[in-house]
Amino acid sequence: MPPEAFPALVALAIATLFTPGPNNAMLAASGANFGFRRTIPHWLGVATGFPLMLLVVGLALGGLFQASAILREALRWGGAALLLWIAWKVATSGGIGSKTADARPMTYIEALGFQWVNPKAWSMAVAATSQFILPAAPITTAAIVTAVFLTLGLGSGATWCYAGQAIARWLTTAKRLKIFNLVMAGLIVLSIVELVRH
Repeated sequence: MPPEAFPALVALAIATLFTPGPNNAMLAASGANFGFRRTIPHWLGVATGFPLMLLVVGLALGGLFQASAILREALRWGGAALLLWIAWKVATSGGIGSKTADARPMTYIEALGFQWVNPKAWSMAVAATSQFILPAAPITTAAIVTAVFLTLGLGSGATWCYAGQAIARWLTTAKRLKIFNLVMAGLIVLSIVELVRH
């Protein structure tokens, strides 16, 4: 990778990893509802799952998804349906100390697997790999792209989890927690609208 391309890669990673989207809204909601410690597996699943996806897409799958409109559409609508279900779960979450039997943060494997059906993750992966993974040096440039997204993804995920936990100090009543969860679910739904419009 030419040295002058590295700042552009870092800027892209910061812009995509730190801005609101499905992963960050879910991490903030989990931090607020379950605390940072219980959200660690979810955070690590996102932080390692997306870079793994970048590596696989960069080395093998990117061209397949770019060439197949059917695969892109199936991913777009299947991912949108899953995101709607997640938004519903966030909106109806009982929060810390909830007696609801299924109220829990995502596991590491669930968060890692979610990256593969997240339309925003696919869009980012195809865009990043097509711009920064060079055919002349695919393994080296794929490793650089993956390392940048892994490093910054760890920081981004921790930031959103901590932000959610910090907000939890204000969410001391059921009404405030419900409003917060509805706002986070709304952010997820807005991201779905943006994804299916394109």
